[in-house]
Amino acid sequence: MSSFKEMLHASFKSEDTEEWLDVYFTRPIGLVFALMWKRLGVHPNAITVLSIFLGVGAGLMFRHTDLMHNLLGVVLLMFANFCDSTDGQLARLTGKKTLVGRVLDGFSGDLWFFCIYAAICVRLMNAPIPGMELSWGVWIWVLAFMAGVMCHSRQSSLADYYRQIHLFFLKGKEGSELDTYAGQRAMYESLPRRSLLARAFYYNYANYCRSQEKRTPRFQKFFRKLSERYSEPSEMPEWLRSEFLSGSRPLMKYTNILTFNVRAICIYVTCLANIPWVYFLVEITIMSVLYIMMHKRHETLCATLTNKLDD
Repeated sequence: MSSFKEMLHASFKSEDTEEWLDVYFTRPIGLVFALMWKRLGVHPNAITVLSIFLGVGAGLMFRHTDLMHNLLGVVLLMFANFCDSTDGQLARLTGKKTLVGRVLDGFSGDLWFFCIYAAICVRLMNAPIPGMELSWGVWIWVLAFMAGVMCHSRQSSLADYYRQIHLFFLKGKEGSELDTYAGQRAMYESLPRRSLLARAFYYNYANYCRSQEKRTPRFQKFFRKLSERYSEPSEMPEWLRSEFLSGSRPLMKYTNILTFNVRAICIYVTCLANIPWVYFLVEITIMSVLYIMMHKRHETLCATLTNKLDD
């Protein structure tokens, strides 16, 4: 029987990619809940559904301007995140991994943020723009669209991609979820037409992979050359693997910033301070600068290693 510490350590993907807040706070709490739900015989998908309700509830709370509703929103979003950690750990503990679970898990976080963004917009529509006599009106929706669709979604998807690439070089295929558009599209086309849920999932996931690949041309060139020479990651020369990881490891701090925790903390602070529009500006400015830096450095690393392979 594994100890709690051993189970917790086994749930970490790698020391390179884990955030300290997850290591010391979210994952331990998630594992406690996972062990409790396992004893009660609860299915992981039920926990994912619970996380959706909690995340949507958080959005509804952030619609209000008073302290009590916003504190409740913070608590609900924290528990939604605990559930997001719990469902994966529970699925590994029970072996109950399903396609429905993958669909729900991919859908849940997007729905949380959609509701939170919408709630902030409704909250601010009739509020005055700082330093002006005009109210935000429709312009807060424009700001939210820029922050959410043009910045947030692109940043988080590329951050996730770079994490999976790093894990691929660190642990191989088994230790990462580095999927390709071609592979996921082939999976979609192989499914019978009556498998509506599976086809919808693989169609959307294939397009998600394609968007990642389109933004990383130098990595795609580097990865193609690797695939032509080595059929397995274990066949790569150690100098190449080591040099890639040395260049990729410093970028993991950017991938952590551009995923959940920093965004959530920024939402907590700005909503509690009753200046939630600041969150959108942080997303558009600071987060975008970090995204550009991360992308440029990763592409430069891949171009350098491609040239070394050609020599």
